[in-house]
Amino acid sequence: MRTTPAGRARPRFRARPAGRLIAVLASAALVAALPQSALASGADPGADRPVTAEEQEVIDLKLANSPVNPGPLVFGAQPLQDVRTAAGTASADASCAITPQEATAMTLAPVWPEVGAGSPGAPSPMTLSRYDNQDTLYDPARRDGLFFNPGVGLWQMDSAGLGAHNTAGEAIDTAWVAGFVAPYIVDRYCAAINRGSTAPAARATAWRDWNACADGSCDNVYWRAYNSGVTPDTGVGRLGGAEPRTCVFEGVGHDCLFVDTAAAEGGNWWTRPGSGRSPVPHPFYVFRSEAGGVTREVRSWLAEDSGAGTHVTVTRPFGANARGGLTWADGAGVCDTTADRGDC
Repeated sequence: MRTTPAGRARPRFRARPAGRLIAVLASAALVAALPQSALASGADPGADRPVTAEEQEVIDLKLANSPVNPGPLVFGAQPLQDVRTAAGTASADASCAITPQEATAMTLAPVWPEVGAGSPGAPSPMTLSRYDNQDTLYDPARRDGLFFNPGVGLWQMDSAGLGAHNTAGEAIDTAWVAGFVAPYIVDRYCAAINRGSTAPAARATAWRDWNACADGSCDNVYWRAYNSGVTPDTGVGRLGGAEPRTCVFEGVGHDCLFVDTAAAEGGNWWTRPGSGRSPVPHPFYVFRSEAGGVTREVRSWLAEDSGAGTHVTVTRPFGANARGGLTWADGAGVCDTTADRGDC
């Protein structure tokens, strides 16, 4: 989904973001990046832009998988607390009347239509996009499991929109991403209310970046979450099974995240190769790199994890859509200093 400010200090996975500062800066950045949804314009929440046939196919696939299980809504216990904390802060700072309960339900609403796929369990914070298959997302040599999933996490932060200025690691981390998404949704809702919209129309505006909300599913989930609450699942943590590590890459140390889909907590429908068009990637490391005045997302596969015969790394400058902004390289790999493995 959308952006975080390029000048923001690199967060550690143990730290929680400053939600309101992110929201204010992100609002200013919306004009500069395409929205996650091909149905919305960041500059004008009420305007559409033309969609390509390829984009429409992805939207149609998302809508086909948006129905939500009719049973109780289940969510990871720590992720739920992260959302409640971020929503409480967003409602307190809002420019319109909105309660913490309303802000929480509004923040949660897109998750199940986006990544639930009708599953009765808690959605996984590690969820990787399943519908994109553009050639530019593949390793140029088309080696198995070397693929850059552009949408990541419970809110599918996509490099074409809301995820343009964060890494996959931050999109997975519910403490980080809830601190971004909650104020973003609340601010858009209040902007619509303050322009005279009704509450249902304002909620639709707030969710406009999520394609799966286009058929009204998110409003249904909103009322279910608001009226009946959400059941916490203690088996799903804030990183969804991903593991925080410390890494050295090309002589520079980084806080990184090791993402292995086999360890995903919560709904794992997306880890099955037949669950969508996107390949399921081999385990990879992800981190934020600051070099030469450019902030980049780096995803790196070790040869021992991918079977490619060499370490493979892909980089994406912040602000670039992965569908046309990736650089792949063989050779240097990550040294995982936490697990003492890799290119050390």
